[in-house]
Amino acid sequence: MIILVVEDEPKIASFLQKGLEAEGYTVHVASDGEQGFELAQVNDYDLVVLDIMLPKRDGISLCRDLRADGSNVPVLMVTARDAVSQRVEGLDSGADDYLTKPFAFDELLARVRALLRRGGARRPPTLRAADLSLDTVTHEVRRGDRSIELTVLEYRLLHYLMRNQGRVLNRALIEEHVWGNTVDSFTNAVDVYISKLRKKIDRDSDARLIHTVRGIGYVLRE
Repeated sequence: MIILVVEDEPKIASFLQKGLEAEGYTVHVASDGEQGFELAQVNDYDLVVLDIMLPKRDGISLCRDLRADGSNVPVLMVTARDAVSQRVEGLDSGADDYLTKPFAFDELLARVRALLRRGGARRPPTLRAADLSLDTVTHEVRRGDRSIELTVLEYRLLHYLMRNQGRVLNRALIEEHVWGNTVDSFTNAVDVYISKLRKKIDRDSDARLIHTVRGIGYVLRE
């Protein structure tokens, strides 16, 4: 599951990112409303945790624009405002739930789980490409009748490729979505892990699914 956190307070953003990642979620962070909207437009998120008081574009406007743009991603609004009118405004803008600061992380986590369960009906739990399948709930990966064991990073890489099936992804995009800020951009980590993934996914199969696009990056397609 991939969660977008839109929060301009660095300490709060870091706290949420570390806490959610410790629970097994992949987390992207935006520090203002414009960046949050841009990320939400180009990435297929499972949930958005959205602060209301943001620079450049506030959370209410961002949420309204996401809904107007056709996005049905679940949105959890988080704000220091506790007036009823503010909660109503947030929900009317298209948010699915509302949490007031300060909050216990366990409560935020419970609301995240509840929204993800509801949002699960919006997309199939199993991703498929030809005879390759990836179960996003159990993390089971199969190629035909063959079960494939992947490391955490290999799974994240395959998940990202399959979520963007048919789309050519450059190395910078892959680094950002699979490794976040933990990989040195001067290393060849992407190429190394693509090679590892190919050996597991494409071996013993007549049809290769992971392709190199010279000078750009990689794409998963039939």
